[in-house]
Amino acid sequence: MRVLLFTGKGGVGKTTTAAATAVHAARQGIKTLVMSTDAAHSLGDALDVDLTPREASGECLVEVEPGLAALQVSTPHAMRRSWRSVQDYLLGVLATVGVDAVVAEELTSLPGAEEVVALLELRAQVESGRFDLVVVDCAPTAEALRLLALPEALSWHLERLLPAQRGLLRSLRPAAAAAAGLPVPGADVVGAVGRWLQHLREVQDILRAETTSVRLVTTPERVVVAESRRTLTSLSLYGFTVDQVVVNRVFPQPGPEDADPWRASWNRAQQRGLAEVRESFEPLPVVVTPYLAQEPIGVEALADLALVREGDPGAASSEALLAPAAHRGLSLERDGTAYVLSLPLPLVTAAEVDLKRRGDELLVAVGDHRRVLSLPSVLRRCDVTGAGVRDGALRVRFVPDEKVWPQQ
Repeated sequence: MRVLLFTGKGGVGKTTTAAATAVHAARQGIKTLVMSTDAAHSLGDALDVDLTPREASGECLVEVEPGLAALQVSTPHAMRRSWRSVQDYLLGVLATVGVDAVVAEELTSLPGAEEVVALLELRAQVESGRFDLVVVDCAPTAEALRLLALPEALSWHLERLLPAQRGLLRSLRPAAAAAAGLPVPGADVVGAVGRWLQHLREVQDILRAETTSVRLVTTPERVVVAESRRTLTSLSLYGFTVDQVVVNRVFPQPGPEDADPWRASWNRAQQRGLAEVRESFEPLPVVVTPYLAQEPIGVEALADLALVREGDPGAASSEALLAPAAHRGLSLERDGTAYVLSLPLPLVTAAEVDLKRRGDELLVAVGDHRRVLSLPSVLRRCDVTGAGVRDGALRVRFVPDEKVWPQQ
């Protein structure tokens, strides 16, 4: 199954781009699902279809036309099903120490709940096997980065919480719990945390698969292009593959009879912006979408939009739409007696990267974004002897610790 995630700065037309891609794929004979993780829920507006949840489960899988389904997820319904046992335990603990019930309800609401539910829904749809292509209309860039980084970050915390909870259940007797004055978490609580951990690991596998890629949507304006550059760097930091950049709302070139100075000025500015996009994101393919005479709403208009894009290989055939992207992720190479760990980090210099070693983990930060990498076993008894950024990748050099692995 192919998974395409679309993101970009708010207002650049990512929802329209995602919807147009889904409509075109369905009309190429590909069983397609388009779903949105954007809290604005504008996907239904673009398709001109009501996606409001009607079922008791809170989900609304709507057949838009043959071969194309759309989905809107209801966070409250899904959270009540999967988080309730953990929340009930936390509410009991807070009640014991005298926290007001209303305040406790707020404190025990899961941070990032909408993102978690969207990811778990993506997992469920991929594992259902009902579709050949899942198109995800992600939230604007900041929220999308938080969404995509969440499985790894939350798994890191749950992996450390779960052994502690299991040990607590084994060692803390009811008498000791009574003396402490706090309720002991039941097996249902630990089981819920364990299930979440397993599901998040499965989401990670989906997001990092060779058949999953991100498409950046932008416009040819300096501010928007600058944010798209930072987004590409951040996505690479978290290990995601970007396989295409879509530039929307490009004015057609004026003819010889068109002497409007206002339009001519915009044309020149946009051409400079397009040149910057191509230079910045090379060798990624750049797809150009012209500014249309009217807003594309409804499946017919979206189908037409997909056909007027310039440089889009997916407009040609279903094989091109389903072809996996070239995957670049974390890699480890041997260099004599040393090891070199490489992480793609395009469009940054070494001065912009903060690197720290913490036990068996490597902390990599670029700007406001940070990733914690668990080192493979072969590197845990090695020392970091150097690091640098070259050819769009961070390379960290490890040498075996002589105290642990003395040379023969």
